[in-house]
Amino acid sequence: MDRIDEMIAGILAREGGFVDDPDDPGGATNHGVTIHTMRRLGLDLDGDGDVDAADVRILPVEHAAAIFRRDYFEAPEIGRLPAPVQAAVFDMYVNAGSRAVRLLQSLLAKFGEPVTIDGAIGPLTAAAAHRAAAEIGGDRLNDAYGVERRNWYYALADRRPTSRKYARRRDGGKGGWIVRAEEFIHPRWHLTDAQHRARVSAWA
Repeated sequence: MDRIDEMIAGILAREGGFVDDPDDPGGATNHGVTIHTMRRLGLDLDGDGDVDAADVRILPVEHAAAIFRRDYFEAPEIGRLPAPVQAAVFDMYVNAGSRAVRLLQSLLAKFGEPVTIDGAIGPLTAAAAHRAAAEIGGDRLNDAYGVERRNWYYALADRRPTSRKYARRRDGGKGGWIVRAEEFIHPRWHLTDAQHRARVSAWA
């Protein structure tokens, strides 16, 4: 198992199995692969002439892993980024597509780096990320990215009430999105339960 396989194993563990939540814009999902991705790739696994939830349900985990490597790590060229941030950006790319890269680019711009926020990892974005990592440290850059990611999830839930269940559990604790973002950062940057509850206190 190489380093990318290790990252993929973590993503598969976080994503879980088949889900078809009407509140999830991604639609039917299995192992983190959405029906939209399967339609884009033409994965009619049951051979009935269309790609629907039945195909998503039978997607083998090995096929999902191959999709992640090819379409979510290699295609967006996440390997160009500093090693300490690759796992977090890769995980968010599976979760939110090119928004993961735009979030990193926005963070780099805050550090004064001359980047275009376009969701693509070109040579300028890669160089900017490596300069930032060299200046502040790769782990600190990763922590900053994780905090930005967490804030983005909260802001998304502010705007979209149907998504609040992904950021806040029924008992008021941290939802899956927030736990997932914090999994990649040092515990010193985790919100306390009180801080989390204060952040979501305005939600109905």
